[in-house]
Parts: sequence; structure tokens; C-alpha cells
Amino acid sequence: MVDFLMKYGENEIAKSVIEVWDNPNQLRDYEINISFPEFTCLCPRSGYPDFATMRIRYSPNKKIVELKSLKLYLNSFRSTCISHEEATNTIYSALKKKLKPKFLEVVGDFNPRGNMKTIIKVTSEIEEQAAKKNKKR
Repeated sequence: MVDFLMKYGENEIAKSVIEVWDNPNQLRDYEINISFPEFTCLCPRSGYPDFATMRIRYSPNKKIVELKSLKLYLNSFRSTCISHEEATNTIYSALKKKLKPKFLEVVGDFNPRGNMKTIIKVTSEIEEQAAKKNKKR
């Protein structure tokens, strides 16, 4: 919800959508690595904040992600009650849908809380392996 009482940064985050640009080097295979060390969301059970570094690695096809829009999108999770697994998978799905990359990996490296550390990794390789396995059944 965009509200005139919100600060301009809050308005930008509330309106955020992932924007993509044309890949300027479509004839070359290359890799893009993005690290977002200030990712936050809320624990769906306690409401306590969870902190993580989100790492995104992809090999672009026709599109690349516009970084400011990605930053705003990732910041939109800060008031969302969501599990580590769901947050990482949601980000992966959004990027896959928008970019249609040759390869994509999203890693949610969550800081320890209660003496437990969680790292969630979603990759197109795992997805492809699962699809092949299910096809054999």
C-alpha cells in the first residue's frame, strides 16, 4: 500500500517490482554474482527478525536484472513473516520468471539464531535433476 504518510523509501519499497533490461552481450556466456548482505524478514512463528545474506548467481539469456529494482524487491521482505525456505524459493521463482536465465542459483545464508544456522540453496540444476527423476517415474 502506497501512502502519503510513508517515507519516500518506504513508498519505493511498497511499489517495488523486479525490472529487467536487455542483455548487452547475448552472444557471450558469462556469470553475474550479486550479494545482498542486509536481507531481513520476520520469523513466521515468533515475529522476531531474521537476518541473511542473499546470494544470487546467474548466467543471463536475453535479460539481466536491474539492480536498484532488485534491491527494493529484496527489501520488501523486511516486514514479511516468512520462513527461510519460502523466502529463498520465492526470490528464486521471481527471478526465474522474469529473467528466464540459462542458469540460476539463489542462496539464503541466514545468520544464527538460537544457536542454529540455516543455508538454503535453490538452483536450476537441482530443479532440472528433479524434473528428470520425475519424468523417469
